Amino acid sequence: MTLKRILVVEDNLDNRRILVYRLKRIGEFDIVEASNGQEALQIVEASPPPDLIFMDLKMPVMDGWEATRRIRASDRGRGIPIIALTAQAMAGDEQKALSAGCDDYLAKPIVDPSLVRVKLERLLAEGRAKPAGN
Repeated sequence: MTLKRILVVEDNLDNRRILVYRLKRIGEFDIVEASNGQEALQIVEASPPPDLIFMDLKMPVMDGWEATRRIRASDRGRGIPIIALTAQAMAGDEQKALSAGCDDYLAKPIVDPSLVRVKLERLLAEGRAKPAGN
């Protein structure tokens, strides 16, 4: 059985380690890490592309908003589910993330680890992403 490949895009090393730890507690995955949106784009274009992406929205070099738009515009990234991550959960951010092409949204810090499991399992089972703007 091939492991599902999960890309964790987060510039804060501690936050990235916490999410990777939580993912390892959920199941066996091939976890790939990136510290900014530009690295994420390079990974998406590599072989094999990830099956799901956790995308921080506020990062240096290229933020998650721009990275998500570019991933959605690429042939390889169009169908990859993306879960947005943000530490500054403001009213309207969830809808903005969904409109940018993300499939779901998690506010940081992730207080309830079961949310990671539920969102991850649902999106991996669906195996597709919504078109941007829906």
